[in-house]
Amino acid sequence: MSRSRPQPSWLASSVLYQIYPQSFADANGDGVGDLAGVLEHLDHLAWLGVDAVWFSPLFASPFADAGYDVSDYLTVAPRYGTTEDLVAVVEAARRRGIRVLLDLVAGHTSDQHPWFRQWAEDPQDHRYIGSARVGSPAGSWAPTPGRRGGYYQLNFYPCQPALNFGYARPAPGEPWRDPVDGEGPRANRRALRQVMAHWLGLGVSGFRVDMASSLVKDDPGHVETARLWGELRDWLDAEHPEAALLSEWGEPSVAVPAGFHADFFLQFGNPALRSLWHTGVGTHDPTWSETGRFFFDPEGSGGIEVFLREWRRATAAIGAGGGHVALPSANHDYARLVNGPRTAEQARAAFAFLMTWPALPTVYYGDEIGMRYVEDLPDVEGSVLSPSNNRTGSRTPMQWAAGPGAEFSTAPEDRFYLPLDPSPERPDVAGQRADEDSLLHLVRRLVALRHATPALQPAGSLEVLTEGYPFAYVRGGSHLVVLNPRREPAGLALPEGWAGASPVEVEGVRLRSGRAETAGFGFGIFRRP
Repeated sequence: MSRSRPQPSWLASSVLYQIYPQSFADANGDGVGDLAGVLEHLDHLAWLGVDAVWFSPLFASPFADAGYDVSDYLTVAPRYGTTEDLVAVVEAARRRGIRVLLDLVAGHTSDQHPWFRQWAEDPQDHRYIGSARVGSPAGSWAPTPGRRGGYYQLNFYPCQPALNFGYARPAPGEPWRDPVDGEGPRANRRALRQVMAHWLGLGVSGFRVDMASSLVKDDPGHVETARLWGELRDWLDAEHPEAALLSEWGEPSVAVPAGFHADFFLQFGNPALRSLWHTGVGTHDPTWSETGRFFFDPEGSGGIEVFLREWRRATAAIGAGGGHVALPSANHDYARLVNGPRTAEQARAAFAFLMTWPALPTVYYGDEIGMRYVEDLPDVEGSVLSPSNNRTGSRTPMQWAAGPGAEFSTAPEDRFYLPLDPSPERPDVAGQRADEDSLLHLVRRLVALRHATPALQPAGSLEVLTEGYPFAYVRGGSHLVVLNPRREPAGLALPEGWAGASPVEVEGVRLRSGRAETAGFGFGIFRRP
């Protein structure tokens, strides 16, 4: 169980929103999204009601991995604008009640970063991990350029050398294993704090940390990595108590006690998110998708028990010390909510779940209008990991208006992404704003309901009534939620005291004769009489 720590006053009641900047809004017509485009569309986010925006990396980069290969942590990538443009977005967002979080790539840089170029020429520099021969594991080393020679350890792609935060334990025959308090690891911890302080000083409200578990190497149980983040959290609590630190760790039971305010259930590692959404499309996981079971499945193939098991394990570890599980609709690495057999109609029940569960809901840009994951698109800036792991389909342009690529350049020399979806029913923001029955309006109402109803926020109690179809639970003792994300109808006997409950947001659910009867893809939120 994590120790009690202070929490940002704004975080627990928040709904988060992820922007992939290349694809969100293109103001200058060069085919790439930019900060000026974000500024033009902040009113959409304010209208939707979200509280905080997390940007995928905005820093200078060669973009071999879509900006996750940083070449300068203190400079905005010119394709997006300038530091002044980012500050303008931060200030304009704050006037609308929206906070801005940046993506912090903490465990590695680009091989074009000046730190790495200096290290490659200076054998006495310890900012990265280098050896005269390939170390272990063998697949995570690449030849070092420059006078140093030998090999460097990488974190993901070969263009992403791992910063040296030390090894948790030495190993015979591997003298390059610096201890966690060595010269290089100490310098990198200082640099990490300096980068965070720089952007916090310019008004950002925190960070989502990429590959947060990757810093200390050969670290069983992530003991030393947790100690590193705990030290940074102590600094944040003292100097920036309203700043939030979210992690891409994928194991909230470990990451939150380590010092993060929240950690995401993700598409890798912990199976909780896959047990909800994973259809086998996009980011492929044969250990999961071959079972053919996921809860939000039109055929009703999977129960909710895997998610509940992992949820209970995470919340038990977090305990009363403070901190949250963050639950995304999708992300830039994972197929959108609408993908494979799941349609925008079926996403309605998914959003009812997302906004009533006691986690931090995170909406991936475009999911609020039911943008579809598009299969078999070509590689763009490292988006295709393998034929069965294609992330391009989750990174296509935000559909602000009707028509193919309406907000992005169509000139072949400028074109950044293919049109999202050639089908005539392709959703767009303008069309759904005009239709009060649209998914967009439903998401807006659910966000407003969550804000107005403390029982639906993380502090509200949770009582699970059923673990099948339908899935039913009570929040805060006052609100009943019934979800049936499959095509076939379902029903359950109501617990005592709910027979006369008032509908709050209901589609396809009726309470009568002591039962809740749900149509296919139905959901209902009811208030106790």
